[in-house]
Amino acid sequence: MIALLTGKLAHKSPEFIILDVNGVGYRVQIPFSTYYELPEETSTTTLHIFTHVKEDAINLYGFRTLAEKSMFQHLISVSGIGPKLGSNILSNIDVKELAAAITGGDLGRLGSIPGIGKKTAERLVLELKEKLRSMQHTEDAAPRAAAALPDVAEDVTSALLNLGYKEAQVKKALAELTLQPGDTVETALKQALKLLMR
Repeated sequence: MIALLTGKLAHKSPEFIILDVNGVGYRVQIPFSTYYELPEETSTTTLHIFTHVKEDAINLYGFRTLAEKSMFQHLISVSGIGPKLGSNILSNIDVKELAAAITGGDLGRLGSIPGIGKKTAERLVLELKEKLRSMQHTEDAAPRAAAALPDVAEDVTSALLNLGYKEAQVKKALAELTLQPGDTVETALKQALKLLMR
């Protein structure tokens, strides 16, 4: 499963980009929030990737930040919301504002997003309110070690999420990690897996 891609921007549009990774062009669908953050064509960029596998297609969805990718994964876990609508939601509202609207049960704000009706807004609040609340608590207790080594922590988070661990479990494990300058992703990942397997 593809979790991260770094390559040259061969094509850039509001709906999708083509990322040239060592001569292979990956078509990656993106929300507007990611599009606005992208550099010029032919520049090198890195995107966090969600791989969506269907019977007849494999689609890649790309995000500039792990927060966006994580929110996207939460959105598509809600019944009735597929990747296309999930990406559309993120195109119309900032991740923090969306999280606040869901945890605060703001049906009016959620219902104003194109493609979200009253029932879908209610489902979002019902299914994600507690998940996002617990996520915010673990984020507030941000790990000092991970803050000191953001690249390693980010790669470890991405790897663990793709292994199927829940966001809250990953945040908790990262908070307990004791990363040292010079630690590799492999070292940190082994440490995190030991903590998760306790």
